[in-house]
Amino acid sequence: MINDAPILEFDATQTAVIEPDSERLNLNLPTHCVLCFFPDVYAKLTQEGQLQHIGDIYSEMGRNPVYLLEFKGKQIAVAHPGVGAPLAAYFLENLIVNGCQSFIACGGAGVLRPDLEMGALIIPETAVRDEGTSYHYLPPSREVAATATAVEAIQKTLAKKNVPFVVGKTWTTDAIFRETRDKVEKRQAEGCLTVEMESATFFAVAQFRNITFGQILYGGDDLTGDEWDERDWVVQPTLREKIFWLAVEACANL
Repeated sequence: MINDAPILEFDATQTAVIEPDSERLNLNLPTHCVLCFFPDVYAKLTQEGQLQHIGDIYSEMGRNPVYLLEFKGKQIAVAHPGVGAPLAAYFLENLIVNGCQSFIACGGAGVLRPDLEMGALIIPETAVRDEGTSYHYLPPSREVAATATAVEAIQKTLAKKNVPFVVGKTWTTDAIFRETRDKVEKRQAEGCLTVEMESATFFAVAQFRNITFGQILYGGDDLTGDEWDERDWVVQPTLREKIFWLAVEACANL
């Protein structure tokens, strides 16, 4: 069927012309994986010898390292998921085909609620699909859900550590410079707590590939005021490392 919008022409065929295993890297990865958006954390932990470089996933931007972490007797793969939905799907697919099945991602997001202070932790249960990649994995719908068992594992981990958090909905968009005031207000009205660029795609790929996926976001820049407030959200090394280790523990508990 031809639609006015090609993005709505979902094809449920399982096999594509190019399959992820066409780029199989023979990494023999562990089943558990943490996707971390924080380059400062990688720099610190590799310097300390806590992350072992075991291979690379390649794109036209160059190599994206994959690391091995030993945590409480368990091996966990660690990799940067890329920025933006298409690249995140590409890296996620490569990790899945090389052995990873249970994922926890950790990253930052813009906040859409004024009480979400800098560093507040948010666990997205669902994501509004305002990007394109997820529509190639699932039929059109307004939202897509994270894996319930992964959400539960994150909640239990944060509660055990006495770390405050909120659970709710995130808005995934492809266009960082098209987050207009009208769109922000619409997403706020439907209950979105945060805005980011990958969650909906993560959750859609997870459902299509039948793997487990959950995510921890921290409140970064603020979109709730008359003007955008960056809040120096990317210059938070202690906070970001703390969130990384929370993600590792939640992943190990899957």
